[in-house]
Amino acid sequence: MKTKITELFDIEYPIIQGGMHFVGLAELAAAVSNAGGLGIITGLTQGTPEKLAAEIKRCRGMTDKPFAVNITFLPTLTPPDYPGLFQAIIDGGVKIVETAGNNPAQYLPMLKEAGIKVIHKCTAVRHALKAQAIGCDAASVDGFECGGHPGEDDIPNFILLPRAADELSIPFVASGGMADGRSLVGALAMGADGINMGTRFIATQEAPVHDNVKQAIVVASELDTRLVMRPLRNTERVLNNPAVERLLEKERTLGADLKFEDIIDEVAGVYPKVMIEGKHDEGAWSCGMVAGLIHDVPSVQALIDRIMSEANSIIHTRLNGLYL
Repeated sequence: MKTKITELFDIEYPIIQGGMHFVGLAELAAAVSNAGGLGIITGLTQGTPEKLAAEIKRCRGMTDKPFAVNITFLPTLTPPDYPGLFQAIIDGGVKIVETAGNNPAQYLPMLKEAGIKVIHKCTAVRHALKAQAIGCDAASVDGFECGGHPGEDDIPNFILLPRAADELSIPFVASGGMADGRSLVGALAMGADGINMGTRFIATQEAPVHDNVKQAIVVASELDTRLVMRPLRNTERVLNNPAVERLLEKERTLGADLKFEDIIDEVAGVYPKVMIEGKHDEGAWSCGMVAGLIHDVPSVQALIDRIMSEANSIIHTRLNGLYL
């Protein structure tokens, strides 16, 4: 399948793996790239330029296909060494970067000089237009359904994707609610050039997370996520659990007086405990509503093959049969 995204990133299928904290490690990124998609290493999980360089090298030992590195710009008192992380990406020969969070403009010159293509994750059309204006090569447009940070506008993909198609001249992928061939065909029909999947790739054999996490996604329905940190305007969609319920109760009780320090036990430093140790009830961790469409834990290759087979069947059989 050829789209503007497959041509831009030199990949076989228009399927991108989301950059996910303590999930986007070399083994998952390589598996996605080897299966024809675009795998992504999550830079901030590594934390330092030296560790990121080692992870890039490890991924290169697992695949000769293109892969990307995600760098997310977060509001923090002690920011990571962003210049060092980007230099590690350049030195490692990576040719695709996914940025997310705040505006990446100050780092684009060094990336462009190194011949790196940049896709920026956006939760609103106005943000995607800004990404286009500053020189990003593509956008990942995140609907309200997505796991992680959906922004504050609450626009679902049935509206957001056609709006993006109306406004953007750069290619973009649909993120949020993407799980199967139906997702891919639907996204293409609404103007996207591919899909970005996060939660769906957590529930795969190669995802380097505890089986408890994968099974929690498999048994969850589309009704089992919650929005947290909305009073702080840092909304995150997470899988519901006892820690999330405690967090939400604090939000209800404290109201406008809520501060990040009040919920630090439920949100800070929880990912190692959840993803590595499998203590999936001990904190708030990102999960999309798409969990309701996830019923198994296949290999990445089997998942991507299935998505493409379903998409081809929909396009050539179901939709062709509806033609008047």
